[in-house]
Amino acid sequence: MEKIVRTRFAPSPTGGLHLGGVRTALYSYLFAKRHQGQFILRIEDTDQNRYVSSAEAYIIDCLTWCGISADEGPHNGGQFAPYRQSERKDLYKKYAMQLIDSGHAYYAFDTSEELEQMREGLKTSENPSPQYDKNTRMQMRNSLVLSKEEVDSLLNEGMPHVIRIKVPNDISISFEDMIRGEIKNDSNLLDDKVLLKADGMPTYHLAVVVDDFTMKITHAFRGEEWLPSAPIHILLWEYLGWKNEMPQWAHLPLILKPDGHGKLSKRDGERLGFPVFAMNWTDPQTHETATGFKEMGFMPEAFINLLALLGWSSGEEKEIFTKEELIQSFAMDRVHKGGAKFDFEKAKWFNHQWIMHAENDKLLPIVKSVLATHDIYASGDALLALQIGLVKDRCVLTQDFIQQLAYFYKAPLEIDVASIEAKWSHEKNEFFRQFVEIINDLVPFDEKVIEEKFKALAAEKNIKVGELQLPLRIMLVGAKFGPSVFVIAELIGKISLKERIIFALQKLN
Repeated sequence: MEKIVRTRFAPSPTGGLHLGGVRTALYSYLFAKRHQGQFILRIEDTDQNRYVSSAEAYIIDCLTWCGISADEGPHNGGQFAPYRQSERKDLYKKYAMQLIDSGHAYYAFDTSEELEQMREGLKTSENPSPQYDKNTRMQMRNSLVLSKEEVDSLLNEGMPHVIRIKVPNDISISFEDMIRGEIKNDSNLLDDKVLLKADGMPTYHLAVVVDDFTMKITHAFRGEEWLPSAPIHILLWEYLGWKNEMPQWAHLPLILKPDGHGKLSKRDGERLGFPVFAMNWTDPQTHETATGFKEMGFMPEAFINLLALLGWSSGEEKEIFTKEELIQSFAMDRVHKGGAKFDFEKAKWFNHQWIMHAENDKLLPIVKSVLATHDIYASGDALLALQIGLVKDRCVLTQDFIQQLAYFYKAPLEIDVASIEAKWSHEKNEFFRQFVEIINDLVPFDEKVIEEKFKALAAEKNIKVGELQLPLRIMLVGAKFGPSVFVIAELIGKISLKERIIFALQKLN
């Protein structure tokens, strides 16, 4: 019987959710759904020093906004609960003790001072950074050196200690990566990683193996920075007797800075003026807020679309994919080995495409929320949907709807007088003064009638319509943008149309 595909996303709740993390979650989700499988959210909160209490809810909110819904997780449960590592301590200790009993791990009682002395004392030009490994373990204070009686005594006294894996000498450790093919590692280059910390919490190395096994994970996606840890994890799968149950791994390429040199960081975003987190993140200590893609004005569909193509290609000419299309198209053999440069201009292009082609009704709640931040409230959904349709092709970010729609609801406080003054004349002044006088007589008051009367008056005054439309636009909008000026005139109504023209004439005279 074929196994059910089970993938997982296992973030640490320590801060904002980087777009690289979202991409890992996305690829895990797409792969699971492509194979009619299950996607699991697991919270790796074993690093209590860096743990941030609000980060878990933030991570879940980010995934929800992106449309990456977990089938199991701390927020919705599942048959392999609990899904927080801090709630699984007893499980990790059980397997750490199994490794002790089988001789594949050992107790280490070394203090931080003793570890520092080792690193300083054994430093040579050939080995400038000594590790706790086959070369140093027998010179340290651990259960490989101490007698059983001494070890039992120290344990009974409650002496702080960790449990380390005992890495074997002179073996080659290999595995098949879904992206990179066969990868080999020399065990002589590995150190004896800590598996269980002095506080009883596991390190990532033990926890990820135990959790992937007990949660029946079949495919594990993670960043390529975890490649050096892979041989330790393979040893643990073998030592715990689970080698045949080990998931297939895929180590994803990095998302690089725009210049291609190095991993994209929060600092790069701050320096270059774009977000790197999915949603706004406020640091609980400094209270500084890092802007997210959502708050900057990205649609979730555009965000996952651009992330999917940062490291993967469909083999098709098209670039715009719905989530359903991504699920149908996603395949690991088209994930790149090399890093993908982040291009913010391209990211905005994706968003512009999604805004332009979105149904007006779909944009309604997003636009209403954006306008509300500037105390702009539409009088009705039907009218706002109509207005959205008029301006959406001019909006790159959802925040652009503020500028593109505000003038429908509030008269501009300032107008671009400079664009009018150069070619302003007494004749044009008289034209607009007379146009104000006939506005009340326009029946019905709609785009067509307004345009007809406007052009008729222009012909009567022997002024080219083209010379009058720009001044009218600036009078109504305040600047040189917006849809048909006559449509704007209809939608703002007779009173506002008159008031705005009169206000502009006062500015010009």
